Amino acid sequence: MRTTITINDKLFRALKIRAAETDETVSSIVEDAIKYQLLEDMEDIETAKKRQNEPTLSFDSLVA
Repeated sequence: MRTTITINDKLFRALKIRAAETDETVSSIVEDAIKYQLLEDMEDIETAKKRQNEPTLSFDSLVA
C-alpha cells in the first residue's frame, strides 16, 4: 500500500544516507521501524495486562 508521510528534512536525509549505505530502500527501513515500534508496544501492553491484578504500591511505601 502506498501512503504519504511528512518527515523532518534532517531525518529524511539521514534516512536516505542509511538506505544507500545498507543497500535498502527508504520504504523498507521505515516499514521495519514501524514494525519494531508496534511490536514493542504490543509487548508493553501484554506485560501490563499480566500485571493488572498486582497490588498497587505507593512510592512512599517503597522508599520508606
